[in-house]
Amino acid sequence: MEKFDVVIIGSGPGGYVAAIRAGQLGLKTAIVEKDKDLGGTCLNIGCIPSKALLTSSDHFVFAKKEAGKHGIIIENASVDLAKMQQRKDKVVRTMNSGVRALMKTNKVTTFEGFGTITAPGKVSIKSSKGEQQEIETKNIVIATGSAPVELPFAKFDGKTIVSSTEALTFVEAPPKFLVIGAGAIGLELGSVWARLGSEVTILEFLPRIAVGFDLELSNMLQRSLTGQGITFHLETKVSAVKIDNGRATAIAARGDEELKFEADKVLVSVGRRPFSEGLGAEKIGVEFDEKKRIKVDKHFRTNVEGIYAIGDVIAGPMLAHKASDEGIACVEIIAGKVGHINYDAIAGIIYTNPELAGVGLTEEQAKEKGIDYRVGKFPFRATGRAVANEDPEGIVKFIADAKTDRILGAHILQHLASELIAEAVSVIEFGGSSEDLGRTVHSHPTLSEAVKEAALAVEKRALHIMNR
Repeated sequence: MEKFDVVIIGSGPGGYVAAIRAGQLGLKTAIVEKDKDLGGTCLNIGCIPSKALLTSSDHFVFAKKEAGKHGIIIENASVDLAKMQQRKDKVVRTMNSGVRALMKTNKVTTFEGFGTITAPGKVSIKSSKGEQQEIETKNIVIATGSAPVELPFAKFDGKTIVSSTEALTFVEAPPKFLVIGAGAIGLELGSVWARLGSEVTILEFLPRIAVGFDLELSNMLQRSLTGQGITFHLETKVSAVKIDNGRATAIAARGDEELKFEADKVLVSVGRRPFSEGLGAEKIGVEFDEKKRIKVDKHFRTNVEGIYAIGDVIAGPMLAHKASDEGIACVEIIAGKVGHINYDAIAGIIYTNPELAGVGLTEEQAKEKGIDYRVGKFPFRATGRAVANEDPEGIVKFIADAKTDRILGAHILQHLASELIAEAVSVIEFGGSSEDLGRTVHSHPTLSEAVKEAALAVEKRALHIMNR
């Protein structure tokens, strides 16, 4: 029986990054993956393919509606969806091969098959061919990620009622596309198919979209997406989805009013659940919480000696970058080093256009906590680069402690918010203030100047807009 220092179950961004770091630290490492390709949901059927389609569809909108503003005339722009999908698949294959090469470079042994913990220090692996083997290890890291939540009255059939997996593979834009849930997945995939010609309607049980993000910017995003042709119905509770001849009718209620929505495809995107059951963990006494998440301490240790868990199977936001950094910290702790995560400095992002990004406290959360805070805001329309780019939509918003000036939260709505938020994350990580950021020289002309100006605006010192 082959023996290892650490065996990681799951090869998503938490698992494979943990394996790389373990290899760097000289630990004899194995990774067990039930699918034939490494990378997990994020790389294969989530983050990467969705961003490929978001980029391609955004280019199409530019060619059709925006290029003329730049003096670029593109007549009769059209979409070859098959080719667009082929490009997406090529991106995924490229990343797949990269992850596999990294496993080899870092001397990580890869096992294809479903991993089950049979006892502390023992993992049984059943391959897709039915072959079984068992390996021994000093430490086990559970990094099995999450799966889409299914509604009892709208179970996935993979054809009419779909999860994000199938919504990434349509061979044609559905004429009517209904999305249940206005979180990141619903907004992103709704955006893709709206750009490619679908009539998109999004239903949300809550009175707002993008829960967890700053309310002011979320409302701005909703207005922007509405202007792009997406229809929203908020405070709308879906109670049934009926299928007839391959078409769907969703029955919903808003207050006392009954509503019906017909669609060719229905995407259910109401959240994800931890993929934590069936791994054998429960049989050997690993504790779970009420949401079926694995309980861990601040060092990612479960209550069973030698068994750890990271990523979507434990508490916290279900984000790829959160899982990756937890994987790094976890194996560093296993190797006897110090591993740490600052959960106040993990950004969340919705990759629509404009993108919505946020880190730390929202203004609503600061109010709820009774914190004395100040706000600094700056619009991109007041920056030369955004105007030159013909992309002036959006703002930067900072929440800072009124007494110490320490930045508590940062929120950005802009086409490149996912890149711009990194500066704020760094300042929060180092406990910086709005003055620290405001006194940092930013190159001109850049979009990042709006970040500097918003930081200056905390003390009403923004230079390129009237301060109030």
